[in-house]
Amino acid sequence: MSGEDRKGRKVAVVGAGAVGATFCYALAQSGLSDEIAIIDQNHDLAHGQALDLAHGQAFFPPVRIHAGDSGDYADANVVVMTAGAKQNPGETRLQLLRKNASIIAEVTGDIVRTGSRAVLIVVSNPVDVLTYVAARETGWERGRVLGSGTVLDSARFRSLLSQHCEIDAHNVHGYILGEHGDSEYAAWSMTHVAGMQIDEYCPVCGKCSDWMAERKTIEQQVRDSAYHIIDYKGATCYAIGLAMVRIIGAVLRGEKSVLTVSAMLDGEYGLTDVCLSVPCIVSEQGIERVVEANLSPEEARALSSSAAVLKAVIADLDRVTQ
Repeated sequence: MSGEDRKGRKVAVVGAGAVGATFCYALAQSGLSDEIAIIDQNHDLAHGQALDLAHGQAFFPPVRIHAGDSGDYADANVVVMTAGAKQNPGETRLQLLRKNASIIAEVTGDIVRTGSRAVLIVVSNPVDVLTYVAARETGWERGRVLGSGTVLDSARFRSLLSQHCEIDAHNVHGYILGEHGDSEYAAWSMTHVAGMQIDEYCPVCGKCSDWMAERKTIEQQVRDSAYHIIDYKGATCYAIGLAMVRIIGAVLRGEKSVLTVSAMLDGEYGLTDVCLSVPCIVSEQGIERVVEANLSPEEARALSSSAAVLKAVIADLDRVTQ
């Protein structure tokens, strides 16, 4: 969008539950947005969340916060989809598919009917499949629909590595790729500390006796993090809220940030017609470009395997809905 078209920074948030409300709370404090519209089928909940947040106006940068409706999609710069059925303890993200795909289809239909020119960011789980559903339902150009993907998983990965290496997480760089779920994996060949590839740094840092075993432990901890939190408290909301602020900032400010959002691939990494997380340049138009990294053969196979898992689920969804 041109600067003329983007006179404000309006974010429409679909879903006023734990994730949506926490994201709005973090977004309000960030100063990134001029207006936040909270939309939910439970109108009382949306009004309550908006009123509660608005009462904090004296403590964060000026922003208009209100309960909204489908009309707010028309002039929104970004629409964030957090609505969906709750993930229950022991339930995988992929098992949420049938409950949430119909919600995504209904909301995207409403968005398209308003003539919205927004970037659509899907957070609802299973995020990769639902991002695919949203992209297919909107028919928009590739990149304008993206998912939160493994931005949070990559942050968890960096946090665990920072604890292990006793290095500030801001100085640890690494990515979790693939599905936001059980088939995700750590791209160790792209992981660095102090400009050193992690496999070169950790053997000489003196923090562990068996680095390869520690690698497996850290990767599994990342993969299991959400399940543990759900077992403890029923849902995850704080870290994903912050991760969404990071993505939103890249869009609203046109940052050209490299983030592992869920993207529709069209030949990159040898994959097509599937949404999953790989490094992408995120800017004003959404995904500006998919970055094709030089993955190790093992990592390339892991990405292909993750894509196969997601494609199988999409095929299952299509069979069910036909």
